[in-house]
Amino acid sequence: MSDPPEFRIGQRVHSAGDSRRIGTVKYVGPVEGYSGKWVGVDWDNADGGKHDGSLNGVRYFHAESEKSGSFVRPHNLSAGITLLKALEIRYKSISTQEEEDEMYVFSASNRRVSVQLLGKDKIQDKLSRFEELASASLFYLGVSSSGPPCQISATIPNLKELDLTGNLLSDWKDVGAICEGLPALVALNLTNNLMAHDILGLPQLRNIRVLVLNNTGIKWIQVEMLKCSLPVIEELHLMGNKLSAITPPSSDIVQGFDSLRLLNLEDNCIADWNEILKLSQLKSLEQLHLNKNSINRLWYPEYDTVHDQLGCESVETSGRPFQNLRCLLLGGNNIEDLASVDSLNSFPNLKDTRLSENQIADPGKGGLPRFVLIARLAQVDMLNGSEVSRRERKDSEIRWCLTGSFCRYVRLVMSKLHDHPEEITLLHPRFLELKEFHGIEDEKPSTGAAGPQKMASGLISITLKCVGASMGEKPPLTKKLPASTTVGKLKILCESFFKLKSVKPVLFLEEEGSPLPTVLDDDMATLIDVGVGNDSTVLVDEKS
Repeated sequence: MSDPPEFRIGQRVHSAGDSRRIGTVKYVGPVEGYSGKWVGVDWDNADGGKHDGSLNGVRYFHAESEKSGSFVRPHNLSAGITLLKALEIRYKSISTQEEEDEMYVFSASNRRVSVQLLGKDKIQDKLSRFEELASASLFYLGVSSSGPPCQISATIPNLKELDLTGNLLSDWKDVGAICEGLPALVALNLTNNLMAHDILGLPQLRNIRVLVLNNTGIKWIQVEMLKCSLPVIEELHLMGNKLSAITPPSSDIVQGFDSLRLLNLEDNCIADWNEILKLSQLKSLEQLHLNKNSINRLWYPEYDTVHDQLGCESVETSGRPFQNLRCLLLGGNNIEDLASVDSLNSFPNLKDTRLSENQIADPGKGGLPRFVLIARLAQVDMLNGSEVSRRERKDSEIRWCLTGSFCRYVRLVMSKLHDHPEEITLLHPRFLELKEFHGIEDEKPSTGAAGPQKMASGLISITLKCVGASMGEKPPLTKKLPASTTVGKLKILCESFFKLKSVKPVLFLEEEGSPLPTVLDDDMATLIDVGVGNDSTVLVDEKS
């Protein structure tokens, strides 16, 4: 038998026979009460071990969690393989007849039906010609080193995209060697490789345009160190790295990254919008992904403030903050104020935004329905992943203005409109602009005996559709109701309209562009308060 492999502290390893069970060596040596040499491993999976690095009262190492550490015999661990070996395994290994016999699906009668791979030999032959390979996916194969760079360039000279997700890379020297051996490489994915914080020996990666560093443990200080090695980087993905701060080395503004068009900071821990403002002078930045952080408010920075942060030497060369940003994704944060929504109008080129999974955009939690968001956001033509058509924008803006006569905000200040228009502007920044654009007249108080006419002016037309399983087939009904009708009153009316016996209706507002209808669960709210306007569709379901 060959000697067991030697391991070092900090080395990335995986369990022999399971390349997805990955951890970091934290201890090598004897364990009291047990013979021979042991390797203490802190597994990436928080529940992947048996203890926290201590055994029988003796502390050997500190694991990240209470159950992520364990001791393993050296022969039960793998220190990984080279990139070229992984290529051989992925693209030149031939499936056995036994493996192919195990490929089947179940028919409608629950019988096994064998699956035949049509064209398998042709595809396998094409993939095995490494000199023609333009894209390779080597996820979770235990890659820990490059192998000889000259051998890499001779084997896969035309490779442009390389996915190394979930391997054992940690040393930036190995990353540099891989990139040097692949002169055509433009996109590299290192997701789920725990990269070293000390970036040494990394050459200039002159062709890398897309770099994915999701869940690699990288901090912004390492991003700044990488900057000099990535002169043409266009996309940088930094998801899941627990980033809470942007820390430029010499000022409060991130500089450089002249070609960076997309920066992905999703699923991090950023709470303070001031951290994001440090990115405002990235002159080529078009897309900024901030979903699933902890941001609770945002604003557009004053031009003079950015100048002060840059210093007088950089004033002449700086542009407007976020001058080319056209996509800002903010889903899954803690935004709950109107001012944050309205501030998006100040971004000079913003066309695409996401606000879903924030309280301000959740009508069920007192937030704004989609049509109000569209009306408030003048430039946006993509909201929450759905296109805002010209018709939807027009309908939303008119509906918003018309509902203003009834909603609680306008009721408070309508009497002051002519003398103090700024008070309405504070609550609805675009209200006056849209009224003028769409030619909407102010409501005038009626005089004399015009009771029926006054009532008619407050009617809205809504379509009611039964969708409950036990309600049977019922044709939709279109009814004209006072805009001041409450949700609770509409439920009672639905019971009467559709002759619902012993069924408690639940109402949902169906809106164009929204993937799911919005539940109307506040019985005391008026139709206008919950976003039901003229020509709205309300779904009538049954309470489960």
